[in-house]
Amino acid sequence: MDSVIFGVFEQGLLYGVMVLGVYLTFRILDFPDLTVDGSLTLGASVAAHMIITGYDPWLGTLLALFAGAAAGFVTGFLHTQLRITPLLAGILSMIALYSVNLRIMGKSMVSLLRMETVYTGLSAWGPSNSFSVVLLGLTVVVIVIIFLYLFFETEIGLSIRATGDNEQMIRSLGVNTNTMKIFGLSISNALVALSGALVAQQQGFADVGMGIGMIVVGLASVIIGEVLMGNRNLLNCLIAVVIGSIIYRMVIAGVLQLGLAPTDLKLFTAVLVTLALASPILKQYIGKRIAQGEGEINVTR
Repeated sequence: MDSVIFGVFEQGLLYGVMVLGVYLTFRILDFPDLTVDGSLTLGASVAAHMIITGYDPWLGTLLALFAGAAAGFVTGFLHTQLRITPLLAGILSMIALYSVNLRIMGKSMVSLLRMETVYTGLSAWGPSNSFSVVLLGLTVVVIVIIFLYLFFETEIGLSIRATGDNEQMIRSLGVNTNTMKIFGLSISNALVALSGALVAQQQGFADVGMGIGMIVVGLASVIIGEVLMGNRNLLNCLIAVVIGSIIYRMVIAGVLQLGLAPTDLKLFTAVLVTLALASPILKQYIGKRIAQGEGEINVTR
């Protein structure tokens, strides 16, 4: 049971960094960015390649972050300069990254077993490997939340938020919204790639298909967090989506314990996201039905 709980927090925190990136584009920029499926694998492949070639894992993780930022820049360039729609720009980057990731790794999967990772140094100090992953994951999540909160209080950060809220208005005030979109997409995919690098080192391998469906997982976590904790302010939202990531992993662990086949997880996630997105309409419908039922009872009386 302890191993399951540790596993939930490991996955929830490490993927929580990815969820923060998805929140940035999905909620703040109002940009449906499908680059996530490719940039998460990009971060994993860059970190894995650096590690197996003998470089420091921290350097590999840092380069993964910059590689993700470059992927976000490409998506932003396709959209803003070539006038390609957001969905198609993300799809094009995602498809291109599949070949890029294969080129970086040299094969479809790279094993990191018995290789030094960012968790190895922490384990050498005494904590177990699982505790080291949770500790580092929590540390990274806290740093990212603080960075995003402070960044979005700056002039550039406020401009990015305004671009997502009302692009025409902020453009009339002299802000280059194209630059803001590229900036936001770069930060988002940098976080996604960082998450991929940390996940690959935690699970002991980087696989070319590990990013498939991550945008749906990210959306599920964002929506779950918002439903449970609301969206009163920016800091609350940032914390909520990370908690949503952990709760999502709890739900997945729970249904697996109940006997759900791992091959059905993508279907389960899609259904979960659909229900979460439809929750306002479902609440309204249920409320009307309850009101109608109460009205019929009063009439009969």
